[in-house]
Amino acid sequence: MPERDEFTWTTMVSAYVRDFDMDSANALANRMSEKNVATWNCLIDGYMRLGNVEVAESLFDQMPVKDIITWTSMIKGYSFNKRYREAISVFYKMTEKGKGIVPDEVTMSTVISACAHLGVVEIGKEVHMYTVQNGFVLDVYIGSALVDMYSKCGCLNRALLVFFNLPEKNLFCWNAIIEGLAAHGYAREALRMLEKMEVELIKPNAVTFVSVLTACTHAGLVEEGQKVYRSMSSDYSIVSNIEHYGCMVALLSKAGLIQEALELIESMEFEPNAVIWGALLDGCRLHKNLEIAEVAFKRLMVLEPRNSGYYSLLISMYAGENKWRDVAEVRGRMRGLGIEKLCPGTSWIELDKRVHMFAAADKSHSASNEVYSLLDEVFEQMGLAGYMQESEGVY
Repeated sequence: MPERDEFTWTTMVSAYVRDFDMDSANALANRMSEKNVATWNCLIDGYMRLGNVEVAESLFDQMPVKDIITWTSMIKGYSFNKRYREAISVFYKMTEKGKGIVPDEVTMSTVISACAHLGVVEIGKEVHMYTVQNGFVLDVYIGSALVDMYSKCGCLNRALLVFFNLPEKNLFCWNAIIEGLAAHGYAREALRMLEKMEVELIKPNAVTFVSVLTACTHAGLVEEGQKVYRSMSSDYSIVSNIEHYGCMVALLSKAGLIQEALELIESMEFEPNAVIWGALLDGCRLHKNLEIAEVAFKRLMVLEPRNSGYYSLLISMYAGENKWRDVAEVRGRMRGLGIEKLCPGTSWIELDKRVHMFAAADKSHSASNEVYSLLDEVFEQMGLAGYMQESEGVY
């Protein structure tokens, strides 16, 4: 039997990696007289896809020689495992002078997406500038990533500028800008973008319609949303999924069409999830429909019985109707199950390329005294201007 060459060894290792059998892949790689770069890369990719980041990092550190695929595998792996800071850090190390490694389009689009997930617009701008200074073509991959990044970082004008300057736009580019418009409350502009897609002969997909329906929901455009929802199946033969139903239930509920929303849920061909019933419950809260709220709450107690948010919504509604016995009953059920209010959400702000995170009543930040002092001043100025804090429905 002829001796196996490097290509054969690497192919066999790759086969094990594709089957997620990393023990066999690693054992086979260790039998090689000397692992080549492709084998190392294959192992790193496999461990990253399985979430074994530490093992992948160890292999990366052991590698005697690293190529563009090695660095990109680490960046993609970190992003895949939602460790976006590490992905960006590896990119900066990769592009240090003297490394001799030039990133490609895949590397750049992955790093830009990492910036989008973190909301670090200043770093995102630096990466964008790097693509310009190093002669990268603004293709659909880098272009759609930039549009998405600027949109998610609150820079919609920059996102639009990139979008309109793209020499070629594919479905991902259109979806990115429509999602950005929807997120920033530009519902009618999102609808116009959908029309432009049709003119450009770009066929929208299920993701496109989720974004457009979300935009209609936020803006309260009921008729427009219903029209888009109907056209999705009649014009594009797209079957509604759970996200589309969720958008429509939220749209109808928010507009006060609670009964229609319930009928839509009951017409679904698959079991509605907690997001669907939660949207209906929230609509009931807005429009004080306690009867259907109780229906939604009962379903939610089957799906997510330990979600404190649903209890709080129902308690708020009972309190608004002065049904204190029902308030006590729901609170008693929460205590019996050991359910407490959810931890406060967090918000963050980027300053000098650092992300500062805050939570309600949080005093862990090094500058918390200054922050709270400034907040007190802001609230005082708001009071003088005639603004009052909204406290209705808080129990």
